Amino acid sequence: MKILVINAGSSSLKYQLIEMDDESVIAKGNCERIGIGGFITHKVTGGATVVKETPFPTHKEAFLEVVSQLTSGEGKVIDDVKEIVAIGHRVLHGSEIYKKSTLVTDEVIDTIYELRELGPLHNPPQAVALRACKEVFGPDVPMVAVFDTSFHQTMPPKSYIFPIPYEYYEKYSIRRYGFHGTSHRYVSKRFFELQGIDPEGTRIIVCHLGNGSSLCAVKDGKCFDTSMGLTPLDGFIMGTRSGGIDPSIVTYIANKENLTPDQMSDLLNKKSGFLGVSGVSSDCRDVQSAAAAGNERAKLTIDILVHQIKRFIGGYAAEMGGLDAVLFTGGIGENDSTIRERICSEMEFLGLTIDPELNKEASREEAVFSAPDSKVIAMVLPTNEEIMIARDTKEVAGL
Repeated sequence: MKILVINAGSSSLKYQLIEMDDESVIAKGNCERIGIGGFITHKVTGGATVVKETPFPTHKEAFLEVVSQLTSGEGKVIDDVKEIVAIGHRVLHGSEIYKKSTLVTDEVIDTIYELRELGPLHNPPQAVALRACKEVFGPDVPMVAVFDTSFHQTMPPKSYIFPIPYEYYEKYSIRRYGFHGTSHRYVSKRFFELQGIDPEGTRIIVCHLGNGSSLCAVKDGKCFDTSMGLTPLDGFIMGTRSGGIDPSIVTYIANKENLTPDQMSDLLNKKSGFLGVSGVSSDCRDVQSAAAAGNERAKLTIDILVHQIKRFIGGYAAEMGGLDAVLFTGGIGENDSTIRERICSEMEFLGLTIDPELNKEASREEAVFSAPDSKVIAMVLPTNEEIMIARDTKEVAGL
């Protein structure tokens, strides 16, 4: 049984073809520069890699090229597109409408697009991609939308209601939604599997750290609180995002610089974070290199990152009444042992002590790096959002 997993953006379309019998990736790739040129990179597991320039005026042409690569030429892995029994799509924002993964209909696509104010960079192109996918694969292939926000729908009101006039929640559904939900769900579930424990009674924190980052407090296996809010801008410092700041800063800068709301949004989403503070790069690796070379603003950037994550971990431990594990995933979380060590340092009061040597060896694989006598487990646990999307697709489609 083969399921195709799609993660579409405004100018890109990432895909994986997964054999569900053993949950192995048969092939994967990325269509890039949709609408502004186009080329595809298609990789067969254990086989050929195809790189091809080809025009993608719209997402439809990208999907047609994916079909071509999967069924013909050097990258062929299936004889007929009919071998794909279902298609799973990552969708950013489901608001309070979609609290779990949902079978895609025309109405669902329309609603995803209508939620564009909550996910302006992601929901519109994802709606476009859903329509294009349906056109290419036909109406008989079931498609499932898997929402980044759905895992966080278990938060209690005290975690998701913002302290503004309640009427704005009632009128506009303004609340904390949280993101990276599929990643947080995979990592927490995988932790319970590896430990062989029942989620009931557990208190863990998942640190999804990358260019975009969020923390999630998981109590009894369910989301209890998370760092991102109405949009992915909230939380702590990221590649180009500010994270949470004093709201008055927004109006103060806007008045001083004569900036419109859209310009302020652009400043906070695309010009802040690592890039804005360091002046070096939005990539944590570049900032780390600059800090090691003596760049003081780069050092400050990493200091802010570590400081803010520590604050969230301490706060979530207090909210949950204790802590059993801290799990690291994402590009930074999985690969940067220095940042992991700094985050976990001086956490003995919570019962967390790490082994520095185990931490250095822990990158890119499932590995515990807490000390043997630590009361709290520290672990690197690589995420796999695609397999979660594939599993949901299989279940929702009734396969």
